Amino acid sequence: MRKLISIILFFAILSNSFAQTKNSPLQISHLTGDFYVYKTFHDYKGTLISANAMYLVTDKGVVLFDAPWDVTQFQPLLDTIKARHNKEVVMCFATHSHEDRAGGLEFYSKKGIKTYTIKLTDQILEKNKEPRAEFVIPNDTTFTVGQHTFEVYYPGKGHASDNIVVWFGKEKVLCGACFIKSVEAQDLGYLGDSDVKEWKKSIGKVKAKFKNPKYIIPGHEDWTNTESLNHTLKLVDEYLAQKSSRKK
Repeated sequence: MRKLISIILFFAILSNSFAQTKNSPLQISHLTGDFYVYKTFHDYKGTLISANAMYLVTDKGVVLFDAPWDVTQFQPLLDTIKARHNKEVVMCFATHSHEDRAGGLEFYSKKGIKTYTIKLTDQILEKNKEPRAEFVIPNDTTFTVGQHTFEVYYPGKGHASDNIVVWFGKEKVLCGACFIKSVEAQDLGYLGDSDVKEWKKSIGKVKAKFKNPKYIIPGHEDWTNTESLNHTLKLVDEYLAQKSSRKK
């Protein structure tokens, strides 16, 4: 009887993971190969805003790149991944210290998942008395997990002083998180921890280092357009031009 209940529960989770709608609090889309983009939502100043993140399925388990922005989806994400891929999440990287990226570090650490940030992010979390990752890694680090290799890269200041991107060279996937704005974005959004002048330089570094990406995943809104990095540069240039004109 207990086995039957477990089987029913498994298929219920599986069914739920594939029967997503645009109103689902957790939306998972297949990107390419072993790559998946997942979207969660958060009420920010009265507006429901989406946040994009990624996960990678490997022979050694699943790797998360950022946690859900919606805390109620921390566990459902693990359950859905288990039901869909029959694998456990084994690693979680936070691409910077903001809540929509690093908010799940404590939860996932307690689940036995290895959590990672760069030193800058760790310092900010410590200063703000927020949960920190188990492992602190150098700014530019290459990982091989199972059959996949990826590079964690710190290009310099931008959306945040500690923002990193992740590059999958073989598949040419660039996980930009909030360092990259969606083509839907009309402006640079929250700039409380930004350095827009440095952001321009940092974008140049990313474009020079990771050429011709086939997929670019920004932190929010639509992720299907590969012009998002160029669009971010355009928004940065517009912001700097407006700021310069105000000084005259």
